[in-house]
Amino acid sequence: MLPLYIFILIASVAFLYAAVGHGGASAYIAILSIIGVHSQIIKPTALILNAIVSLIAFLFFTHKKHFNLKLFLYLAIASIPFAIYGASLHIEENGYKKILGLLLLLTAFRFLIPLNKDENIKPYHIPIILFIGASIGFVSGLIGIGGGILLTPLLLLLQWEKTKTVAGVSALFIFVNSISGLISHFYFKTIVWHPQHNMLIIVALFGALLGSYFGSFTWNSLQLKRILSIVLIIASIKLVLT
Repeated sequence: MLPLYIFILIASVAFLYAAVGHGGASAYIAILSIIGVHSQIIKPTALILNAIVSLIAFLFFTHKKHFNLKLFLYLAIASIPFAIYGASLHIEENGYKKILGLLLLLTAFRFLIPLNKDENIKPYHIPIILFIGASIGFVSGLIGIGGGILLTPLLLLLQWEKTKTVAGVSALFIFVNSISGLISHFYFKTIVWHPQHNMLIIVALFGALLGSYFGSFTWNSLQLKRILSIVLIIASIKLVLT
């Protein structure tokens, strides 16, 4: 039986990540790893929660017109096949968590430095978008995340879109990568599910609904960047210490 605090943590993670257009897979992986859940269960569980939370976030952000279809399509076309391929491979668990954790920590500290305003949007280049989509798709499939935790800060640093639009694009990007990873897990019959995890879906759904509402309707871009920094720091520390 999973302890009560795990459900509270999952709901909190879903709330924070959905607020910035993310699914929370990196944090789910860290939480489930800490309590000793088997790695065969962790990846598909994280991807399922990720897909649900990111889809809710996407619906909220697009409802407020925070989305760029063209940018998303370029990213998705490149990422989906690589996410499926990455999910079919095996990587040493302890090593990849520490690498991902350090990467997230560096990104988090970058967000503590004032960024340019949302108005200073630069044109994007298709070959670079395709390369980014393929690279993040492969990494997300390999380690069992949706990729938004890598995509969002990168798009913001490149200044290709406004903060909330990036959140909307990242949310759908995470959803399609999570589904791609799950398809690969189903194909290779590596899905392991436990009835208790149905409750995890319910609490994640509740947290995602609240987080998506505040992120898309109430909080401004500066608040979202600060929340994203907190989310990244928490996730990175958990992964490094796991």
